[in-house]
Amino acid sequence: MFRFALILLVILKLKTARVSQCKTLNNSKTMNAKLQQLATQLEGNLHYDTVMRTLYATDASAYREMPTAVAIPKTIEDIKKLIKFARENGSSIIPRTAGTSLAGQVVGNGIVVDVSKNFTKILEINKEEKWVRVQPGVVRDVLNMELAKYGLFFGPETSTANRAMIGGMVGNNSCGSNSVVYGSTRDHLLEVKAILADGSEIEFKANHEIGKYSDDSLESKIYQKTFEVLSNPENQAEIRKEFPKKTIERRNTGYALDMLLDCAPFSEEGKPFNFCELIAGSEGTLCFLTEIKLHVNEMPPKEIGLICAHFNNVNESLKANLIALKYNPSASELIDHYILECTKANPEQRLNRFFVQGDPGAILVVEIRKDNREEINVIARQMEAEMREAGLGFHFPVLFGEDSKKVWNLRKAGLGLLSNLPGDEKAVAVIEDTAVDVNDLPDYITEFNEILAKHGMYSVHYAHAGSGEIHLRPIINLKTVEGNKQFRIIAEEIATLVKKYNGSLSGEHGDGRLRGEFIKQMVGEKNYALMKEVKTTWDPYNIFNPNKIVDTPPMDTFLRYKPGQQTPEFKTTFRFQDQDILQHAEQCNGSGDCRKTHFSGGTMCPSYMATRNEKETTRARANILREYLTNSDKTNRYDHEEIKEVMDLCLSCKGCKSECPSNVDVAKLKAEFLHQYYKDHGVPLRSRLIGNFSKLSKIASYVPWAYNFIFENAPLRKIANSVVGFHPERSMPLMAKETFRKWFSNHTKDTKPNASKVYLFADEFTNYNDTEIGKKAVILLEKLGYEVIIPQHVDSGRAYLSKGMLDEGKALANKNIALLKDVITSETPLIGIEPSAILTFRDEYPDLVDEHLLEDAKALAKNVLLFDEFIAREVDKKAISKELFTKEKKMIKLHGHCQQKSLSSLVFSKKMLSLPENYEVQLIPSGCCGMAGSFGYEKEHYDLSMQVGELVLFPTVRKQSDEVIIAAPGTSCRHQIHDGTGKHALHTIEILFEALI
Repeated sequence: MFRFALILLVILKLKTARVSQCKTLNNSKTMNAKLQQLATQLEGNLHYDTVMRTLYATDASAYREMPTAVAIPKTIEDIKKLIKFARENGSSIIPRTAGTSLAGQVVGNGIVVDVSKNFTKILEINKEEKWVRVQPGVVRDVLNMELAKYGLFFGPETSTANRAMIGGMVGNNSCGSNSVVYGSTRDHLLEVKAILADGSEIEFKANHEIGKYSDDSLESKIYQKTFEVLSNPENQAEIRKEFPKKTIERRNTGYALDMLLDCAPFSEEGKPFNFCELIAGSEGTLCFLTEIKLHVNEMPPKEIGLICAHFNNVNESLKANLIALKYNPSASELIDHYILECTKANPEQRLNRFFVQGDPGAILVVEIRKDNREEINVIARQMEAEMREAGLGFHFPVLFGEDSKKVWNLRKAGLGLLSNLPGDEKAVAVIEDTAVDVNDLPDYITEFNEILAKHGMYSVHYAHAGSGEIHLRPIINLKTVEGNKQFRIIAEEIATLVKKYNGSLSGEHGDGRLRGEFIKQMVGEKNYALMKEVKTTWDPYNIFNPNKIVDTPPMDTFLRYKPGQQTPEFKTTFRFQDQDILQHAEQCNGSGDCRKTHFSGGTMCPSYMATRNEKETTRARANILREYLTNSDKTNRYDHEEIKEVMDLCLSCKGCKSECPSNVDVAKLKAEFLHQYYKDHGVPLRSRLIGNFSKLSKIASYVPWAYNFIFENAPLRKIANSVVGFHPERSMPLMAKETFRKWFSNHTKDTKPNASKVYLFADEFTNYNDTEIGKKAVILLEKLGYEVIIPQHVDSGRAYLSKGMLDEGKALANKNIALLKDVITSETPLIGIEPSAILTFRDEYPDLVDEHLLEDAKALAKNVLLFDEFIAREVDKKAISKELFTKEKKMIKLHGHCQQKSLSSLVFSKKMLSLPENYEVQLIPSGCCGMAGSFGYEKEHYDLSMQVGELVLFPTVRKQSDEVIIAAPGTSCRHQIHDGTGKHALHTIEILFEALI
């Protein structure tokens, strides 16, 4: 009987499960049908496919939850329709700008509404009254570029300022390193236009009549309820008792009822009542902002000096911080030894740590702004003397100008650099945003570290010492059960510690999902109940970013990593240093550096700069790879069209390798992915043709006239291009009449006695297409007193690597290392003409060659130089004289090759071109040209390629007079400039060659 009952129970459960599953499927189908209908009603775009939902399932936090859909609205009407849809279908709206939130603010299961693409207008600037009106998608740094024309600027400066948007800054009430002077975003928020939960459009600003609202509109109910709550003496007393100390500049704990209470009529001398005080820091949970009016400041004194005080440990630096604050700095920022250690391995940040002496336990960067340097130096001397008298600090360099920018870049890179720790242990954002009274900071940090030590943990310390907020990140492995326990335990114990000091659990990063659970503990049950009333009053349908600030789920749920998750061992052709390929992708922490615009400079990420689509970011590519390598049920986890789709518009420019603070090398990830994907699908014909460029060029070199006849003739070229999948409008590089190698073998050397030997790499592009540049390189070197030797070597393999044909590329790498390892030394370097080819030795080869050649590859990489690097080095050694060159005046505009910018520097090219003493060299502030090897030839990529060129490069080149020389070391770059502008760009070698006298 028992067995029969048990069987019956199992059958019933199975039936129930099937019914539940069917309901879920039916609900999903119903929702998709509704979303499909909604998409037709919007002027913007609505995505509910797996790829886009996956890319918006995370932000820069530890959280992940698949949204229902992703909307990219074009108009305010679109937003109203989305709100109506959510209200009528039991869904929700998650407002999002750059998606760099650290507490899971923009993660949820509703419709993510991304305003970063279309709501980007600066609407009005009032210089006299010092205010600006903007849409929420305006980037903070872009705003300041425009305000600078009026002598104004917006003060709050986050470390993400080159991609952080004003809407997100309002949502989080963002601050920044200079908050000791300019406060938070709330301090500058004057008015907002917004859409309420009922779809009504409303404007919130200073209001003297808060108690006079009496109708039944949602706006009136909001004012009525607020007046009722804040007029209650018991509520007033409770708010003043439990909210963080008023002396703490950074207070972001829940809804800012304490700030509203400081307004009239609730405080006799308070400023006029303004709901902007509440909206700032509300994380999009109350309304949807469509327009923002901000107070802006006059430009501060132009002269900036940084006193970079070195200390033995963090505790010393925090005591010194109290001394520094006496001198009214505009910032006082901490960098601890963990951050400094991380900067040693980052190519870009290694250059920025030039001022560091020894291995300090902490550096306090104190910024002083004055009208001249002497005033700053006087303060610096006084500050140093007072610190030394207190027994604090051992080195006090004072930096100005470009040097100060390098220091701030080093400090701002801290967040991303923390993701570079090898393996699965990471510096986790969990209690990184606590703020206390600055006078309490030394004691607070001491107790903080005692708590961590009790659990066998340690923390990274950095950032805003001057404001009483140090970003503190314990090292945790969230993939383990133990790590998940630590995540919660540390959050709980530090919350208790913060409450002890009457501090704020969030200083600038917001509550989100991470801290919402602890708000009740921070402000008490009565105040938390008031916050819930606020949410219910403003959002009676619970559609605006639910489960943030109030009713937040436990902070250890919906995490990006599952405790105890198991992933297979990945065998790859590339090495990923101390990691596997998944861990390398996981280094992306979502900080969104790849979302900067072309206005901010740099290379990463060209496709995003052109399209402004999240899908085209470095972050998106790392996210999609992480998602499927972690969760795929296929034997070949790379075999997913979704990965291929997101990787497609990566130009493999290598900008991310140096500019991403986490050094996520997406070009390398893409090459490995394609290699693994092709194991199941085969290499496409066009990719094979591109990969075998050198072999095909060798065949064509026997009959160059026939090849050139086809590709010099526009109708024939268009047909030939279409046959192989290239865009018909793209011109093709022509074949030289004789190869460079053939010319060199017949060349009569002009070698001086006792000439130094240099080995020249005859790359495949120079050999077949750019032969004239190769000839000039040889003659130039000989004229400068060098003996040129082309050693035995094979092609670089660049074309193979770009198309994921790694076996073929590896074979060439092995051959080149074997052939050159005993020939190339520091005295006899290998120099190259084409950056993409010669830099393969420095970049890919050490990660590609067989194990027995690894050390040889590393050694060779140190002695491989771009032609420009070699000339610059010889200039520094006084081996090349300016007297050999013309004194004629010339203006040169230089566009750098992407891989040169990533793995080397344009400084060398500028130095080389400045050898003729009257040559003025100016860098074009362009990123990628858009060609990127074969990318710009391919028919489906041609339009984007030209869009990238149009960002900075093409307009700049077109503006130049015919007398200005356009320089571009990369063969692809020169070709792109020709196709995009009709102008002829020269290799730096050609320019220097023509300058010889």
